[in-house]
Amino acid sequence: MDGARPVAQEPRVVCVGESMAQVVPQDGRLGTAEVFRIATAGAESNVAAGLAALGLDASWVSAVGADPLGERVVADLAAKGVDTSSVLTDDDAPTGVFFKDPSPEGSRVHYYRAGSAASRMDASVADVVLAAAPTWVHVSGVTSALSPSCRELVASLLRRARSSGVRTTFDVNYRPRLWGDRESAAAAIAEAAALADTVLVGLDEAQDLWHVDTPEDIRALLPQPETIVVKDGSRYAVRLGHADTVTVPALAVDVVEPVGAGDAFAAGWIAATARGADAATALRLGHLVAGRALLSLDDHPELTDREALLVRATDPHGEWPAETRTFPVAAEATSPTAQEQTS
Repeated sequence: MDGARPVAQEPRVVCVGESMAQVVPQDGRLGTAEVFRIATAGAESNVAAGLAALGLDASWVSAVGADPLGERVVADLAAKGVDTSSVLTDDDAPTGVFFKDPSPEGSRVHYYRAGSAASRMDASVADVVLAAAPTWVHVSGVTSALSPSCRELVASLLRRARSSGVRTTFDVNYRPRLWGDRESAAAAIAEAAALADTVLVGLDEAQDLWHVDTPEDIRALLPQPETIVVKDGSRYAVRLGHADTVTVPALAVDVVEPVGAGDAFAAGWIAATARGADAATALRLGHLVAGRALLSLDDHPELTDREALLVRATDPHGEWPAETRTFPVAAEATSPTAQEQTS
C-alpha cells in the first residue's frame, strides 16, 4: 500500500500555482519568427488540464491580474474542463507572461513574471483551496520559488491538507533561474517535500539540486513522504514506498518538444492513483500521458483517446519494452521513525 488513508471514490484534485500567458513562435525560433500564438502554461495548471482531459474533477487555484491576459488564461483553462471558479483577481498586479523558444534539443523560455499577481499569493490562499473541498491537492516547487509569501502558502497548504485528511502531491520542479541560490533552494524544497504524501522528481533535477546519485539516495534524503516517484527521462520511472519499489520502463518517443512532459506525467500518475490503481498502472499512465506531451508543442497534450490510454495502462505487456519490476525495500533503510510519521 502507498498510504494508510483511503482513496476517495470521486476524487477532486485542486492544483495551486501560477499560470502565465505563453507566447509561442509558429514559424521558427523566437528570434526570427513572424507568426506567434498565445497559449496558457504553468506547471500546476498543466496538471489540472491533464487531469480534466483524463476525466477527473480538476480545479485550479491561483491569482491573475485584472487584465486581458488574465481573462484569457482563465478562459483557456475553463475551456479545457478545469474548474476556475476559485481563481483570484488582483487589481494591482499583472498576469505573468513568458516567451518560448522551442527546439528539439530543449526549449529555452524567457520570463516576465516579476511582481505578478500570482507571486503575491500568501498563506491565506490555503483557505480558498480547502473551501473547494478537495480530496487531493497538488503543488510544486515553482510556486515555492516565486516569493517568500508563496513559499509560506505551499508549506501551510501541505500542513493543513494533511491535518484535514486530504492527500497531497509535491512536484519538485526545480527552476534554477527562479531560485538563484542552489543551497537555499535545496533546503526550501526539501522542507516542503517532507510535508507531502507523494513527491515527484526527475532524477536529473534531484542530482542538480541535492547532489544525489540514485532514486534510493532521494528516498534516504526524504524519509517522511509515503511515496517518492522518480523519473529518469527516457529510461524509466520508479515509485519508492516505505516497503517496496516498483519500476516501469519508459516508451520510446520521437521528441518534438520536451516542455510540459513532467506535468503530463504527474497528471497521469495522480489520475490513476486517485482512482485506486496500483503503482505499476499509475506509472504506465504517467509515461503514456507524458509521451503525448513530448509529441506536441502544446503544454496541454490532446487526450481524445483517453479510454484507450487507460486500458493500455492496465496492460503490463503489449508494447512495454520490459516487465515491470517490484521488489522489497529493507524496512530499516527507509521506514520513518514514529516522530517523523506524526510530525
